[in-house]
Amino acid sequence: LFLDHRQRYPFTMTKSAAAILALAASASAFAPTPLTTKNTALNTVFDDYIGAQDFKGGKFEFDPLNLAETYSPLVPFFREAELRHGRTAQLAVLGFIVTDFVRIPGDAYSFDAIPKTIDAHNVLLEGPMHQLLLWIGLFDLVITIPAVQATMDGEREAGDFGIAFTSKDAKTQERYSMNELLHGRLAMCAIGGIATQSVLTGNGFPYV
Repeated sequence: LFLDHRQRYPFTMTKSAAAILALAASASAFAPTPLTTKNTALNTVFDDYIGAQDFKGGKFEFDPLNLAETYSPLVPFFREAELRHGRTAQLAVLGFIVTDFVRIPGDAYSFDAIPKTIDAHNVLLEGPMHQLLLWIGLFDLVITIPAVQATMDGEREAGDFGIAFTSKDAKTQERYSMNELLHGRLAMCAIGGIATQSVLTGNGFPYV
């Protein structure tokens, strides 16, 4: 009976089989690609950026909140922010210590008017502090914002303001960059400690 049926409708059977094969082929085009079990080594932020090093030269990959992976498009901004805060903190540490011994001319900045560096914040709040805020805001508006945008667009290295403190030797330049990061990180911790000790003890350098 089955042979009879095939003999009776040979064209129909062939047409049906072709249709089934065509449907199977089209369905396979939308099927998910099978996952490969092969491990692929991916670069992390510690491979792409220098800085994963401690003060002894050992490996130190510190990102406990996993920010570099969670917000990977913002990594250039993170490095820009780290460099800026590090540079500011280094200047702040130097300024905090030096002004306990030396002052610029003017009665408003004398040791009689400002006995300790930490006192300058409140004493100068009405005048010079407003000017400082104005000039920093202007610097950010004119220079920092365009610079950060260029960094995010890949047109500029983070922290590069065109100041020629660089070396043509790649190894030497890498060492300079690493030193800047380490000194900046130390200074950020130091300025927090200096300000805290100054307030708690009421003393200038060495803040004990």
